[in-house]
Amino acid sequence: MEVFIGADYRGLEKKVELAKFLIEKDYEVIELGSNDEDSNLDFNDAAIEVSMNVRENLGSRGILICDSAHGMTMQANRFKGIRAANCDSIESAKLAREHDDANILCMSAHFMGLQEMETVATTFLETDFEPIERRVRRINRLDEREDYD
Repeated sequence: MEVFIGADYRGLEKKVELAKFLIEKDYEVIELGSNDEDSNLDFNDAAIEVSMNVRENLGSRGILICDSAHGMTMQANRFKGIRAANCDSIESAKLAREHDDANILCMSAHFMGLQEMETVATTFLETDFEPIERRVRRINRLDEREDYD
């Protein structure tokens, strides 16, 4: 499975370490986003890059890491076909996959340690979606568009 992983400067250190961990587990990891701790790269840039790659590569997944993971999650979910979930536990990662077919995992560099990120990411990547009718229907509604004034 291809895993696109991106971070802003606040998540860079954990992105690099998590990528190494995932490569050791035989995932095909493609690192995106900031490669410089002093960078002023906005979280938006990494979220856009990962989201576009996940959308274009069927069956792939994404991981985004920034300070709180809130901004990354919001930015990623602006893309049709992207279902980004901010997860901070094994249980939330499992439910994001089983119930919502999330394809991008967002994690907080501020609130999570590396070992915790490793277990949450592993759960996210190893958990399959359970495609029961009501879940499929709800997921399909996520990409409905309506213009609001």
